[in-house]
Amino acid sequence: MVDKKWIGFEIGSSVLPVERGRLKFFAKAIGETSPVYLDESAARDAGYADLPAPPTFLFTAELDSGAMFGLLDRLGVPIQNVLHGEQSFEYLGPIVAGDTVTVTSRIKDIYDKKGGVLEFIETESQVTNQRGEPVARLRSLTVVRN
Repeated sequence: MVDKKWIGFEIGSSVLPVERGRLKFFAKAIGETSPVYLDESAARDAGYADLPAPPTFLFTAELDSGAMFGLLDRLGVPIQNVLHGEQSFEYLGPIVAGDTVTVTSRIKDIYDKKGGVLEFIETESQVTNQRGEPVARLRSLTVVRN
């Protein structure tokens, strides 16, 4: 069982430069066809300063940092017992190519179901841009099969 003493633990921060090429690659990888995510002119015509980040792009900041994998190791959770349960995004402002975002994450809750057969680690993340402005909030649920 994952010790509930970890609730509130600050996982750390990840810094992610938002690069135009990476945004286009990500958009194509997820099957995005809107020109707003693929063409700078279309993005500007839509009112963006540059290509906007597709809605799920911020999840890459957490993956890139490796913070979650390090956290699971610290919690004593074998990676082979882990499933990604859920992810949600709340956008507070635009994120576009040229921005640098910082994702700061913490464990919000740890709970179990089915008599401890399934444990849930809920994390929440705050995202700020290079000006320190909040631009998003993320929530993630990791499922541990015991």
